[in-house]
Amino acid sequence: QVQLVESGGGLVQPGGSLRLSCAASGSINNRYTMGWYRQAPGKQRELVAAITSGGSTNYADSVKGRFTISRDNAKYTMYLQMNSLKPEDTAVYYCNAEPPSYSSRPSSWGQGTQVTVSS
Repeated sequence: QVQLVESGGGLVQPGGSLRLSCAASGSINNRYTMGWYRQAPGKQRELVAAITSGGSTNYADSVKGRFTISRDNAKYTMYLQMNSLKPEDTAVYYCNAEPPSYSSRPSSWGQGTQVTVSS
């Protein structure tokens, strides 16, 4: 079983920055693809950014150029640096760990951390 714990959320003014962290523990290894998702009230959960075991990244169009995803494999920790935050970035942000396609293990989710962008 994989446990994921997010931290770093909070209230920030438009144009501000936040850094989210996701600490992984349990039966996880560095072959997992890690990702950040978010869900705003009344909306579906959406992918924000993902990073593969090899360090390849992809981003939602709405955050390209503003958010940066990274991972520290030695610490089993993933980060999301969020700059130039906008009110529409307000959501609960979830950490996800996706095992390799050849694995029968399930995907894992964190409990979420609230990000509120407001003046």
